[in-house]
Amino acid sequence: MSPKPKRSNMKIWWDGPYGWPNYEGRQRPVPEHPGVYLWTVKFRNGYLIYAAGLTRGPIRKRLTEHTRKYLRGDYNVLDIVKMRRGVRREIWHGWNWNRKKRYEFKRRKTEIQEAVRKQLGGFRIFVADLGKKKRILERVEATIMNTLCHLQPSPFCDIPDKGMHLSRRWGNEKPIYATNGCDYRLYGLPAIFEI
Repeated sequence: MSPKPKRSNMKIWWDGPYGWPNYEGRQRPVPEHPGVYLWTVKFRNGYLIYAAGLTRGPIRKRLTEHTRKYLRGDYNVLDIVKMRRGVRREIWHGWNWNRKKRYEFKRRKTEIQEAVRKQLGGFRIFVADLGKKKRILERVEATIMNTLCHLQPSPFCDIPDKGMHLSRRWGNEKPIYATNGCDYRLYGLPAIFEI
């Protein structure tokens, strides 16, 4: 049996909240650096996390790509008012297109896109500048989503979408213990986790 790889440590600082690009209102615009980002909503005395994502390019550009997918019905759209109360209520279920679903989207397009605009306008974005190393970004994203979806109690586990394609730590990779820091409370995000 081969020896376990030694662990290392890293600090992750979550900067924010920022507004969604082109839906910022009075919020600060998202920075241009690469890294990991959190889509959150205001909840109690902090923020409730809906999703984590990553990009090796500018975060603003990546979120603009997500906007296009939201507006064409590719992503789930939630009731932002209920989400702020810790309740997941889908207005539109993206993914898995078929003829019947295309017809439904066309019929409900105005309603769905209005809900998208409300959701994007209600999101608050937190970002961590972790550079461009693909495996670090993937491991952080996967650990956050796994923690939210499978290790947290309600409502923290109820809000995120399940079934994302994630790339967790491989058996031959050295464990990294990440310490999370932020000026605000990010519900469901542990102070320390192993990536």
